[in-house]
Amino acid sequence: MDGTPGDRAVIRSEPTPQDVATGLSTGGLARRLGVSPTTLRSWDHRYGIGPAIRPDGRHRRWAPRDVAVLETMCRLTSAGVPPAEAARAARAAAGAPGDSRASADAPRPAAGARSHAAGPLPLGDVRRECRGLARAAVRLDVPSVERQLAKAVEAHGLVVAWQEVMVPTLRAVGRKWASSGDRYVEVEHLLSWHVSTALRRFAPPAVGSGGGPAPGPVVLACMPGEQHTLALEALHAGLGERGLPARMFGAAVPAEALTAAVERLGPAAVVLWAQVRSTASLPLARRVARARWGVKGARLSPLVLPSGPGWIGRSDPGMPWPTSLKDALDTLGALYSGDAPPTGR
Repeated sequence: MDGTPGDRAVIRSEPTPQDVATGLSTGGLARRLGVSPTTLRSWDHRYGIGPAIRPDGRHRRWAPRDVAVLETMCRLTSAGVPPAEAARAARAAAGAPGDSRASADAPRPAAGARSHAAGPLPLGDVRRECRGLARAAVRLDVPSVERQLAKAVEAHGLVVAWQEVMVPTLRAVGRKWASSGDRYVEVEHLLSWHVSTALRRFAPPAVGSGGGPAPGPVVLACMPGEQHTLALEALHAGLGERGLPARMFGAAVPAEALTAAVERLGPAAVVLWAQVRSTASLPLARRVARARWGVKGARLSPLVLPSGPGWIGRSDPGMPWPTSLKDALDTLGALYSGDAPPTGR
């Protein structure tokens, strides 16, 4: 349970003249930590994480010890630890009176742990890493967002990090944005940008590997009018992680440009993303599937994968519709492992 003002262990120390002169203001500390002044006042009120120096009873000054406690608090909440638990650990790390726990006993979220704690975004039953990533995004704390994303990929691998950390957090931000008017749009933009940046660290090779003629690359394109690219970027990263060649065309690829690219590249597969039903054009998907190249008598065509929620109930029976990132990667990987039949003749 969260602490209350009546049962909190408040950290207060006698200020020295030097502390009064050099202590940080609330606004300065908020900027340093990447949180709002309101958050600092709330943590003081609810958990006793407050400034030791109040020289005139009104203007707060935060001494180095106070700053160290707040830095620990921010680090733990960014890792997904609930605020009340993080406050207790931060006080313990600072040697608060009445708490004999060593700083080494500070809580560390277990890999794969689920979190039901209340938070600023409607996350529900998710991995604890989602909670920390959401808190960092709401604070616009870029260093913490980058650390959380890198840790998630390192700890769980790209597929799990995407499906169980990045996607739930992005969806929660989207829901909050949709229900709050123009509020939280900056959070959504910041989080999307850094998720994209994390995914782009995986660069697919320019050509396939192995003996014999290499299959063509995987072409990744959003349907005309479709602006949502992050899922395709995750697939592009997953192909890179597996060492498979790909060409990423991104958002809203015009129909003529898409078919021209397919005819020029001779891809092994074409993934067509549609986030909404209005952008999922089955005639265009069939047109891409009919593309041909190669010598007479041995002409090939691509495997077309309609992907994304816009295709639900609309894809062709001859076109696989992957339901997850892993499903898409397994389907495409089979084309390069020899486990799949030739794409078309």
